[in-house]
Amino acid sequence: MAVYTRLGAEEMAGIIAAFDVGTLISAKGIAEGVSNSNWLIETEQDGTGRRFILTIYESRTEVAELPFFLDLLDHLAARGAPVPRTMHDTTGASHRLHRTAEGDKALALIEFLPGVSVSEPTPGQAEAVGGALAQIHLAAADFPGTRANTMALPAWQQLLKDCGREGLESLHPDLGTLVERELAQLAQSWPTDLPRGVIHADLFPDNVLMLGEKVTGLIDFYFACTDLFAYDVAVTHAAWCFGADGSRFDPALSEALLRGYMAVRPMSESERRALPLLARGAALRFLATRAYDWLNTPADALVTPKDPMAFARRLQFYADPANADLFAQKMPV
Repeated sequence: MAVYTRLGAEEMAGIIAAFDVGTLISAKGIAEGVSNSNWLIETEQDGTGRRFILTIYESRTEVAELPFFLDLLDHLAARGAPVPRTMHDTTGASHRLHRTAEGDKALALIEFLPGVSVSEPTPGQAEAVGGALAQIHLAAADFPGTRANTMALPAWQQLLKDCGREGLESLHPDLGTLVERELAQLAQSWPTDLPRGVIHADLFPDNVLMLGEKVTGLIDFYFACTDLFAYDVAVTHAAWCFGADGSRFDPALSEALLRGYMAVRPMSESERRALPLLARGAALRFLATRAYDWLNTPADALVTPKDPMAFARRLQFYADPANADLFAQKMPV
């Protein structure tokens, strides 16, 4: 369930009219997603049907950060990257406020892109995703906006502290020890001098639209920030190269993803050497947020929390000395 704000038919028609994208034909709530309310919008303009995604931003999204996210989409789209454009309203604004029963909420209308999210990616699809990730890294090089990564190492430390060792060990008896060991190692060794720029930071399969082996859309940029390019590669690797529960690693997907990225943006030797550590950080980042949500989401909440152990298993895999040469072996030269 991902429609937290309810809108009547007349209310929805008024919102769409403010964007001058035609007459509203239909609005269907979208179940996917966990943070915001989303609808698939269909309009008709000059005899042509058009489709958009309407998003109302709920409490997890800071309104002050919307210009960064939405301007980034426009910037990337203008440079040919496969991302949706923001539809600006009749005043030229990329987002606007809408009064609801819970107070004023920001909303935006985004271009609809064709494609589906894959649940069992093929190597060809993973290679295309690697190339698309590199493409947005390059396309954002002259984007003037910056945003700190609010889900970087200090955030993991705080989330896991809030979970408490007892809470972590209620998920698995060994989880407290694993987290304590990895946090200490990452805090001591996390690199700061690698190439950086705007990254997606959350490129899971459900944030990629594909038709066959072609990427038609990269979506959900609401964790985008300024950080290490190689960290973004590590996040995407952790998201794409394992089975859903994290127990099965697919070396063919790994090799293809890295090959696709390197074909568009070759990584420096220092970036390649840092990937094993960055991958451990990527796994811990999602372990931290999932563990916190698992322990703190009310039983009657509209959203079901995701299993944190799926990323604990990834973390164990990346930290295993037997896999120390994973990236060196599989990454093309």
